[in-house]
Amino acid sequence: MHLRSLHHIAIICSDYEKSRYFYAEVLGLEIVREVFREERRSYKCDLALNGTYLIELFSFPDPPPRPSYPEAAGLRHIAFGVDDLDSAIARLEGLGIACEAIRVDFFTGKKFTFFADPDNLPIELYENE
Repeated sequence: MHLRSLHHIAIICSDYEKSRYFYAEVLGLEIVREVFREERRSYKCDLALNGTYLIELFSFPDPPPRPSYPEAAGLRHIAFGVDDLDSAIARLEGLGIACEAIRVDFFTGKKFTFFADPDNLPIELYENE
């Protein structure tokens, strides 16, 4: 087996409109395709970053809660690279989204922080520079 790339990440949200707004407007991901699947009473929204398909956002009626703090078993978090961590944090906080204190990666010396999506799923911003 030869893996070529990460194809996508699937996220099930509890409030589709709130999460759609968050991922498209707050994070700035591009909506590539959006469909309502009547038989499942579910939306599916495909989102891209810089033209690359990245996230499938799903809604399902009454999804069960799942632990999402960074040390829970399973997928830990999604991380996005940014050029200017301080300005990214200022933008999020200006929108009322709390960010954790900035940390520094012990191995790379790069700055990073965490914040949460509308369902409290952890998202990391990692400074590229």
